[in-house]
Amino acid sequence: MDKNMQGKIVKGISGFYYVHVAGSGIYECKAKGIFRNQKIKPLVGDNVTIAVLDEEQMLGNIEEILPRENALIRPAVANIDQALVIFAIVKPDPNYNLLDRFLISMQKQEIPTVICFNKKDLASQKEQEELLAAYRASGCEVLFVSGREEEGIDRIREILRGKTTVVAGPSGVGKSTIVNSLTPEANMETGEISRKIERGKHTTRHAELFAVEADTYIMDTPGFTSLYIEGMEKEELKEFYPEFLPYEPYCRFGGCVHLSEPVCGVKEALAEGEISPIRYENYKLLYEELKERKKY
Repeated sequence: MDKNMQGKIVKGISGFYYVHVAGSGIYECKAKGIFRNQKIKPLVGDNVTIAVLDEEQMLGNIEEILPRENALIRPAVANIDQALVIFAIVKPDPNYNLLDRFLISMQKQEIPTVICFNKKDLASQKEQEELLAAYRASGCEVLFVSGREEEGIDRIREILRGKTTVVAGPSGVGKSTIVNSLTPEANMETGEISRKIERGKHTTRHAELFAVEADTYIMDTPGFTSLYIEGMEKEELKEFYPEFLPYEPYCRFGGCVHLSEPVCGVKEALAEGEISPIRYENYKLLYEELKERKKY
């Protein structure tokens, strides 16, 4: 007799889906043909109902995909509650332009983001204050941690609790140190998945969720080096810089894009140190990029 259970897809590889059922473990499942007919593809992060076919071997079929809260395109994953983006304060120095691209990409998809600056143990107070000044008004919570010293990891745990979080960041920022200190117990479960997948499958990096606690998952995404901002008009860009908003009423022109226009509230705020030059410079660069792209 089949029994139905509810779980979450944590990994998908060539037609097999690995479904985490809290308290029971990981089932290897295939998706029923009905989804193909409906042109629905199960995604990592989907909440699903499975019919268990073999309890001992932990095999099952996906019977139903429950309604999605959201679905991201890159990485391809469903039901994400938030993003945690990790950069180093120093060694390597942060690529602010890349950070802003990531924030815009998440904002466009309506995913709240927490910015985590790692390697606090190597940075001066002044370097930390500069970053806080730049990103405090970006609409994101900003954390300073040291993965090596495990300082600030508890705060990250609190932020993650009960949610599914995408963790992203360029390579060399100490992301894996932080992820490993968050999920020591998850590594046992991932070991279980790895054993099931040891069938000489390709080792390409796929999206994968790790259970941190019963209802807390993180998804470690491969390091990103460039993010292309898609489907956006240059005039919309300023909406993704919330710190401009309070000063826009002081612009002389309604459609002011805060670059070369006379009497611009945002540029005045910049001159008075109210807006971070780091953020403004990124805005200018991204605006130019969108403008150039429009020509072709």
